[in-house]
Amino acid sequence: MHQTTLTTPPSAFGVTHPLDMLTAAEISAARTVLADAGHLRPCTRFPRVMPVEPPKAVVLGHTDGDDGFDRSLDITLLDTDTGETRRAVVSVTAGEIRSIETLNTGEHPYGQAQYLFEEYDRAAEIVKADRRWQEAMARRGVEDTTHAFVAPLAPGFFPREDETGKRVIRSLTFHRRFEGDNPWGHPVEGLIAHVDLTAGEVIRVEDDGDVPIPMADANYTPEHVGPARTTLKPLDIVQPEGPSFQVDGTYVTWENWKLRIGFTAQEGLVLNQVTFRDDSGDEPEDRSVLYRASVPEMVVPYGDTTNTRFWISYFDAGEYLLGKNANSLKLGCDCLGVIRYFDAFVADDEGHPMEIPHAVCMHEEDYGILWKHTEFGEAPQVRRSRRLVISYFATIGNYEYGFFWYFYLDGSIQVEAKATGIVFAGGCEPGRPNRHSNEIAPGIQAPVHQHIFCARLDVAVDGTENTVQEENLVRIPMGDENPYGNAFTWSRTDVTRESEGVRDANTETGRKWFVTNPNRLNHVGEPTAYHLIPMPGPRLLAAEGSSVRRRAQFATHHLWVTRFDENERFPAGEFPNQHAGGGIGEWVAQDRDLVNTDVVLWHTFGPTHIPRTEDWPVMPVDYYGFWLKPHGFLDRNPALDLPDWSTAGGRCCGTEVGHADPAPAVESAHAVTGTGDRPAHDCRCEG
Repeated sequence: MHQTTLTTPPSAFGVTHPLDMLTAAEISAARTVLADAGHLRPCTRFPRVMPVEPPKAVVLGHTDGDDGFDRSLDITLLDTDTGETRRAVVSVTAGEIRSIETLNTGEHPYGQAQYLFEEYDRAAEIVKADRRWQEAMARRGVEDTTHAFVAPLAPGFFPREDETGKRVIRSLTFHRRFEGDNPWGHPVEGLIAHVDLTAGEVIRVEDDGDVPIPMADANYTPEHVGPARTTLKPLDIVQPEGPSFQVDGTYVTWENWKLRIGFTAQEGLVLNQVTFRDDSGDEPEDRSVLYRASVPEMVVPYGDTTNTRFWISYFDAGEYLLGKNANSLKLGCDCLGVIRYFDAFVADDEGHPMEIPHAVCMHEEDYGILWKHTEFGEAPQVRRSRRLVISYFATIGNYEYGFFWYFYLDGSIQVEAKATGIVFAGGCEPGRPNRHSNEIAPGIQAPVHQHIFCARLDVAVDGTENTVQEENLVRIPMGDENPYGNAFTWSRTDVTRESEGVRDANTETGRKWFVTNPNRLNHVGEPTAYHLIPMPGPRLLAAEGSSVRRRAQFATHHLWVTRFDENERFPAGEFPNQHAGGGIGEWVAQDRDLVNTDVVLWHTFGPTHIPRTEDWPVMPVDYYGFWLKPHGFLDRNPALDLPDWSTAGGRCCGTEVGHADPAPAVESAHAVTGTGDRPAHDCRCEG
């Protein structure tokens, strides 16, 4: 670790903990350090600015009030006129450049920095000025291209001589009939422009086929859809005494849970130092579960063979930056209830701080019954479940992705990715079958594709010395060990080396993966543990030898277990854009020991999407994810002491609707739950 006397304490930048989010002051200070050292030119841009993850020893040794730790930024610099790409580490607390290097993007395995926002408009200008593109549009009867949308798309990796090692973007065209028209409903099928962003020119234009541009209306906003239905009655979320969580900066306490909320330009939401309080002993103990957790990468490979789509395999984090594309969430729509928002700062294209207000949302929600039992002759015992929800949404082109982390009262964690937005449409001949693409509206097709997310779980079950085990259910043949044929059991196998830690889900055997701490035993003498419960879908379906399979190695298996390395952060590598391939497959080739040590779980999940007519023109949300649940971590059900709301002063919110009256007057939930003259808090009044 580089040791330098700090010239400016972290507190001067608004930072009180090594894991705090980047602040506007830090981003500005890092840019100033680079400028003062002569590293910035008029054409220098900042594709990616990330916090340098502090060493674990620094974080675990930090005490409240300590103002002597380093804060550094990992900054990618791109000179747009030459394509030169550099990577710098800048300490803002020391006021110095720790390192700076030029990346060799012109030689194997290549790789380019993440895209700039300004490059999207630049690509469109370059394409629209090209005579070949203009002629292709005119041939389709479109003379006025003012409103045409030229989609900026990552090109994948195909070693063509005229683009390998260059900063390239591919552009498909979508027609707009008027300003504000939904362009995705009017794809210009068969037309593709390949753009050299550095040279500022179209490398070549492909124009294949004469499929007419679909012209049917595909707009979905109220002025096009018509009056909203009036049959739904209000459903208010009411917490008359406010929420149950407490927030100090980005440090959150809710019931037995404690954690720190982080945010980066590439990963978006990050959760740090997640602990669960164990009240079973003589003294309450905050026990570690996760050191750090995020969804740092995802790939969206398409299964179509046409020239406009065979190359599509977007890395929405590594190429476009999920966090930088985060939405500013809206009260009562994106988040419902008593909400606590967290703002985030990322760097804009020129390296200045750019605020994303309300980037992260946190609230509580009811989740039905947690436990219930009725003993014969006695009153039933029932307790309601509740969960803490921490989430954000990112918009990448035509898709929206929501990432939701749910924390439950019983010590469970659920991770859920929500996919919505607009499917990537192409034109087709109506009624003509296509084995790679479904017709979802007359003349509009949407190819089969996958969304494969990768969660990085830096686990710390009762500390950083853990061992991973795989559990499978086992049938027992009829015989002496199973005389009646009903018996079955389970087996657990240690994952001792990285070569053994490349695993796949198996629903037939109920496969799960346990993260155990062999150094701590529960009250029945077993190592404490959490287990990962997958909700598996198909792995990457692209064939062996394909470009996307080399680049998205993480998507070829459901689980990878690696030994912790601070430099292994992104499973497809730091710069997957136009990269030949690398990342997690190379890491596990080291075959490091995994027993009783600091391990990281990389779990892939997500849908294989065959689009349907109901997905058009806007796709209802699809849900995908997994669970982390305690298994022998606690000595008993930690939710035994929850209140029985049915007897706690009428706190069980609910109003019976009479059976005889077909349209009864329903009492407001505010009246049921309000206390005195204190106003009820709901999604309409709580900021």
